[in-house]
Amino acid sequence: MPEYVPLKVSDPNLLFDATGKRPIVGMTHEEMAAFLEELGEPKFRAKQLFQWVYQKGAKSFDQMTNLPAGLRHKLEERAMVALLEDEVEQHADPTRTTKFLFRMLDGQKVESVLMKHDYGNSVCVTTQVGCRMGCTFCASTFGGLVRNLTAGEIVDQIVMMQQHLLEGERVSSVVLMGSGEPMENYDEVLKAVRLMHDPEGLNIGYRHITVSTSGLVPAMRRLADENIPITLALSLHAATDELRSELMPVARIWPVAEVLAAAREYGEKTGRRVTYEYILIEEVNDKPEQAAELSQLLHGSLAHVNLIPMNPVAERPQYRRPARERVIAFRDILEEHGITATIRREMGGDIDAACGQLRNRVARKRGAARS
Repeated sequence: MPEYVPLKVSDPNLLFDATGKRPIVGMTHEEMAAFLEELGEPKFRAKQLFQWVYQKGAKSFDQMTNLPAGLRHKLEERAMVALLEDEVEQHADPTRTTKFLFRMLDGQKVESVLMKHDYGNSVCVTTQVGCRMGCTFCASTFGGLVRNLTAGEIVDQIVMMQQHLLEGERVSSVVLMGSGEPMENYDEVLKAVRLMHDPEGLNIGYRHITVSTSGLVPAMRRLADENIPITLALSLHAATDELRSELMPVARIWPVAEVLAAAREYGEKTGRRVTYEYILIEEVNDKPEQAAELSQLLHGSLAHVNLIPMNPVAERPQYRRPARERVIAFRDILEEHGITATIRREMGGDIDAACGQLRNRVARKRGAARS
């Protein structure tokens, strides 16, 4: 069996060393207070600064009008508050779903999605530039992994998207399910989750935050011990080791039984129902007998299956989206066996909404323009 080699990365905040300025976005209350002390300023200003950054989405220190002019000048010299800028926006439904391509300070780009529902506004954010998981149905993995995002870059995606909402509206739920494997960027992801939850900032309840993984068992077990009731979403996509290994190389390291054991442990420790993500690919994993296998596999678990009809990916022409009838039949078999299942509502298939699609399309277009 192949051995998992943990991702080795340098401190992602070293990215900002060249500017000589500290990124404010991504700092906790305590870190802001310590930074203000370095500047010779009182700690109580940290609460004001925190609210400007996370609640009000200020992108310049001049906007922070209740801070003294002298402090704003010091911050301008020593810190930065804008980590992302809009590169591309695409709308659908109409305008109920918006996909963003954000450009970061080093020129790398990440995708995020804002989805407006009758019950609130949800966002999908990215945790890595690219991905090294190699899932054969996914666009994110093309080009491999470039780097991890900082907690600030993760949270700033939400701050940026919140600015596109009407006054009085807010982001109410978050899924860390964009490009990349969140569990490979564990520390920055967890810090970002805590920042999202902070009542003085974005004030998003832990129960409205979902972290996705392709099945990195040690990280799943570590997350179960954090004592924060977020939802874990496991990308399963197949009920057998043979098929899952074909679709997801990470399954060659941790077989289905081991991944499910870690997921059940998470559910037992947190009291949270685990979501099992299952992309339906025509004639690959959408057959009735495969629905029965999945039902048997999850029997007795605190589980919910999220069925996702595959979004066509230009780089994966061998994989096709199943007909609606096949999707419904698969769901019905799960429910007949006592497994709660839903079909993901289609929001944005026409705007490159699947992970990595927009970033790849923009890269291809620019590459063609240069040739």
